[in-house]
Amino acid sequence: MRNFLFLILLSLLVFSCKKDKPMPREPVIELVSVGPTNIVQFKDSIEVVLKYYDNDGDLGDYLPDENSLMVKDSRLTLPDWYHISPLAPPDIELKIEGLLKIKINTMFLLGNGNQEFPTLSIKLKDRSGNWSNEIITSTITINDSL
Repeated sequence: MRNFLFLILLSLLVFSCKKDKPMPREPVIELVSVGPTNIVQFKDSIEVVLKYYDNDGDLGDYLPDENSLMVKDSRLTLPDWYHISPLAPPDIELKIEGLLKIKINTMFLLGNGNQEFPTLSIKLKDRSGNWSNEIITSTITINDSL
């Protein structure tokens, strides 16, 4: 009986110990919402809401000319860049999470048609130079007029 009890306790000890996975240094983003997804060119703005997680709290930059948010329209070859202010106090390493709202002003048609259907690819870079995962929005319909 003693051996049986000892084996049970030993197995509980062995199987209950888990090694903690190292937390990733790069930020993680999730798409919460994008809308409206049916807009009139030069008139409507689009709001993209992202949820962010960062294990060392170094999202955003103190230098106003430092752009850390990349938004790429699927119709274009080069992305647009945006400045993000710091999302945590400086010189303190802490886990942070929250919502980030991005306003995309007045998208417009690039071709000759009455409608276009782009998506937006979004990535975030922290002050250490680590890039987040890339998210892609649902299709946005840009109309000449409604």
